[in-house]
Amino acid sequence: MAADAGGGVKPITTGVLLALAAAASFGITTPLIQRFGHGLGPFTIAALLYAGAAGLAVAVGRTANEAPVTRAHLPRLALVALFGAFIAPVLLALGLRSTSGTSASLLLNLEAVFTVALGVLVHREPVGRRVVAAVLVIAVGGAVVSFAPGQVATTLVGSLLVAGATLGWALDNTLSRPLSELDPGQVVAGKGAIGATLSILLALALREPLPAPPAALGVLACGAIGYGGSLRLYLRAQRILGSARTGSVFAVAPFLGALVALALGEPFGGLGTVIGGAFMAFGVYLHLTESHDHDHEHPALTHDHPHRHDDGHHDDHVHDGLGPGMVHAHPHTHTPRAHRHAHGEDIHHQHHG
Repeated sequence: MAADAGGGVKPITTGVLLALAAAASFGITTPLIQRFGHGLGPFTIAALLYAGAAGLAVAVGRTANEAPVTRAHLPRLALVALFGAFIAPVLLALGLRSTSGTSASLLLNLEAVFTVALGVLVHREPVGRRVVAAVLVIAVGGAVVSFAPGQVATTLVGSLLVAGATLGWALDNTLSRPLSELDPGQVVAGKGAIGATLSILLALALREPLPAPPAALGVLACGAIGYGGSLRLYLRAQRILGSARTGSVFAVAPFLGALVALALGEPFGGLGTVIGGAFMAFGVYLHLTESHDHDHEHPALTHDHPHRHDDGHHDDHVHDGLGPGMVHAHPHTHTPRAHRHAHGEDIHHQHHG
C-alpha cells in the first residue's frame, strides 16, 4: 500500500479505498433491485430505496466529531435529493424494466464519465494524465463487457433511461461536493427523507400497487446498503479525492453489479467479460498508485469541518486535553502557510493545477 513521506498511508490511497467500498456497496444492489422490484412501480421502488437509506442513517445516529448540517445547507441538500434521490432512481427503475441486470449494471459506467466531466467543468478540479488514463481504461473495460455477446441491453429506450439515471447521479455527485465536509449521517438522512417523500407522494397519486412485504423488505435492504451505506462512504472519499476522482473510482460499481447478476444466473459474457474486468482493474490500480505532490500555499481561511491537529494544516490552534490524533469539528481559522506534501483534492487543496 502506498505510503507518504512520514510513513503513513497516502491520502489518495485512503480516498480510493473508501470509494471502492462505496462502489461495492452500490454495485451489488442493482441486479437485486431488479429482482425484488419486479412488478412494482418506479416511484414505489425509489421511495423504498431512499426510505431504506434514511432509515439506516437514523438508526446509526449522529456521527461523532462531525460538522452538523445547518439551515444554510438545506437548499443544496434539497437539490441533491431531487437529482440523486428522486429523478435518478426513478429513471433506473424504469430502465430496469427493459434491460437485463447485467446490462443495466454495466451501463452505470456512464456515471463516472459524467462525474469526472462535471467535476472539471463545475469545480475546476485538476485531473492529470494518470487520472484521465484511469477514466479511459475503466470506460473501455465497461464498453468491452457491455458489448460482449449476450450483454447488450434489451432495448434502446431502456439503455437511455439507465443513462439518464447516471446523469442524475453525476449531478448529485457534483452538487454534493460541499456537503462532503458535513456529518455524512445527517446528509444521508436528509437526502433520503426528501427523496422518499417525493416518490411516495407520486406513487400514491399514480395509484401504484402496494408492494408485498418480502419485496418491500428486499428493496428497503438494498436502499440501506447500496444507497445509505454507499453514500456515507462516498462522501468520505469525496472529502479526500474531490468529485472527479471519486466518481472515476466509483466506476467499478457497474462491474461488481454485473458479477452479482451473473451469480444470480444471467448469461456469462465469456472472454469479453474477462478482458473488460482486467481493464477496469488496471484503471483502479492507476488510481491507487497516483501521487499528487508539489509546493503550494494556503491563504488564511475560516471554516468548520472534521480535522485533527497532526495533519500539517491544523496546528495553529490548540485545545486542552485533546490529543494530536483525535478527530473533532468546530469553526476554526487557518493562518497562511506554504509547504509540500502528497494530497488529494480535499477542502484545503482545491486548486487549479
